[in-house]
Amino acid sequence: GILIKGGNYLEALAKADTVVFDKTGTLTEGRPQLVSIRPVGITADELIALAAALEAGSEHPIAAAIRSYAEQQTVTVPAATDFQAVFGRGVRARIGDDTCAAGNAALLAELDVPLTDEITAALDEMARRGETALALVRAGRIVGLLGVRDAEKPTSAAAVALMKEMGLTPVMLTGDDERTAQVIAARLGIDRVIAGVLPDGKRAAVAELQERGAVVAMVGDGVNDAAALAQASLGIAMGSGTDVAIEASDITLAGSDLASAATAIRISRRTLRVIKENLFWAFFYNVAMVPLAIAGLLSPMLASAAMACSSVFVVLNSLRLRSAS
Repeated sequence: GILIKGGNYLEALAKADTVVFDKTGTLTEGRPQLVSIRPVGITADELIALAAALEAGSEHPIAAAIRSYAEQQTVTVPAATDFQAVFGRGVRARIGDDTCAAGNAALLAELDVPLTDEITAALDEMARRGETALALVRAGRIVGLLGVRDAEKPTSAAAVALMKEMGLTPVMLTGDDERTAQVIAARLGIDRVIAGVLPDGKRAAVAELQERGAVVAMVGDGVNDAAALAQASLGIAMGSGTDVAIEASDITLAGSDLASAATAIRISRRTLRVIKENLFWAFFYNVAMVPLAIAGLLSPMLASAAMACSSVFVVLNSLRLRSAS
């Protein structure tokens, strides 16, 4: 279940000391669900209808979660015009006579929308629960908050723990705010988090780690991960991810089980160790036997037997890799 695109990539993976994980779709299921609704001055149905209208033109997974919830609640969604996606922040559109927006704290700061103590407390509470908060703005004021959560994959925590046992440093890379990211990382056993990263900043984050001397293996699955996968010393793509991520990677994992990444690293390390053992045996044989043959102390029959034994040893030693996975 592991596609390695060349022997040089197998060797590079064995030397990795840091593994950078994209969060959404790699550590998590990639299927966000709307889990909390906090209207401010309007009803919950009105808030959902407003959010669904704003997200109607977006392809983001959070937008899909909101639209799906609106369909389940059978709310009437108004038409939105002048739709605009604000890169890494949210969306803006005009609904009726009002200019509306939905997005994160960066979008609120850009729109100069004031935060009340009540809104700030609600955002803090969502962050502590590991929810991604989405603020809804209409006519310059916040009319509600939506909390979206993407469940962690069942195998993610175990895979991270295994990599830490192997001496690797796991790093989570995400566009979520620092507080939310830290909560999710703590549940998965990841100590180092790079949060608040815009899609075009992932490559720069990987490059910065490399400049500090880290040999980075990047694990991702989305279009936004392609540049970071190409930048990393070794790119690992989830087979359930996008074609562009798979194309930019050096190793592809079948399916979406993150445990396969740990298996790939273990196989690469064992392979490199076996190669070194075989090379040592080959050099040792030649250093020991050739002088004896030159001195006439080794008959042709014994030399042939020794050569055969050397070859058999190399093959049997290599066959131990069958149990590496």
